[in-house]
Amino acid sequence: MKITEIVLTPIAFRDPPLLNSVGVHEPWALRTIVEVYTDEGVSGLGETYGDLGHLERSRSVVDSLIGLDVFALNEMHARVAARLGGQAGPDKHGLTGKITAESTVDRVYSPFEVACLDIQGKALGRPVSDLLGGAVRDAVPYSAYLFYKWDGHPGAEPDEWGEAVDPAGIVAQARKMISRYGFGSIKLKGGVFPPEQEVEAIRALREAFPDHPLRLDPNAAWSPATSLEVAAELDGVLEYLEDPAPEIAGMAEVAAKAPMPLATNMCVVAFEHLKPSVEQDAVQVLLSDHHYWGGLQRSRQLGMICQTFGIGLSMHSNSHLGISLAAMTHLAAATPNLNYACDTHYPWNAADEVVEPGVLSFVDGAVPVPTTPGLGVSLDRDALARLAENYVRCGITARDDTGYMQKFDPSYERKRPRW
Repeated sequence: MKITEIVLTPIAFRDPPLLNSVGVHEPWALRTIVEVYTDEGVSGLGETYGDLGHLERSRSVVDSLIGLDVFALNEMHARVAARLGGQAGPDKHGLTGKITAESTVDRVYSPFEVACLDIQGKALGRPVSDLLGGAVRDAVPYSAYLFYKWDGHPGAEPDEWGEAVDPAGIVAQARKMISRYGFGSIKLKGGVFPPEQEVEAIRALREAFPDHPLRLDPNAAWSPATSLEVAAELDGVLEYLEDPAPEIAGMAEVAAKAPMPLATNMCVVAFEHLKPSVEQDAVQVLLSDHHYWGGLQRSRQLGMICQTFGIGLSMHSNSHLGISLAAMTHLAAATPNLNYACDTHYPWNAADEVVEPGVLSFVDGAVPVPTTPGLGVSLDRDALARLAENYVRCGITARDDTGYMQKFDPSYERKRPRW
């Protein structure tokens, strides 16, 4: 079954003003929808980043994949690597760690691999989870992903979630999200306010939700010393503390004394980072992400490496739509040692969905694993056209949380660590 055509469609969808350690989300989030067509009339879908640099790198490899068998994924990875020729594609926002030439290949390759697995599943009449070894769970739990946020983008009407800039606002946001989706665990994106304020928010969440596992992620906004102070304050409260300090060395310094596990999606983001992290025992929980670990099969390999070294496994999320949610769910379903609820931005972005409704839903905080062939989702062509038009009209070509924040606060400075 040979690839005859690949179509890349950049899209933009609405994003709330979510605050983080480098600024605030812009009004539009960018993604790229990948469609792979074959000579047997079977097609597949992938979803990836939409920043212009990544889009151009993805476009540059397309012609080298035409004519390739959809089962020849090792050859596909090799062709992507050859075409990129050692390029490294750093992001502008700096929230996903050091992007190397090796990890750039994995980021570009990933959506094409997902689309080919979608095709393989359709051709074989099996869900993608079966191609990854078979589902070990019928539904994948996700966590309530909370953010400090403004009530709306400046100059726009307040959004449905409202303002959350203090503990009361965070608890109200959690109540709304858990009421709507049934999540059984909670993550707070921190690194926005001084650590003592974020500790207060976590304590308020613990009081409001005494049985929900809690996580805090300041995106490396703290020094190791500050990280240890927070860890001591939240001993017995957090399930894990995610990326408190920068880099593997900083995380290792914190991990040596912190009473809870440390998690990351920033200091270990490529296979080449695993060895030094394991040597220093810097990370006890790894947040995988098939978008930058090289797709679903390589993420399964990552899971086995984590099991070998006793590292816990969860899943990271960026702003995404249903193709990614379906891929994440199949992967998590087929990864036996992924024992923490996964992250997802989906509740923040679901109003602009690009797939046909009726397949993906949250039931008691978990997404039932699709059982139809392939990923189990199909494109809503009208929605795709509308979101593609958004991309043309919005004028954004790269995510820049810091630059957007500086429009409203010129004194704002990206700083790591900040406290």
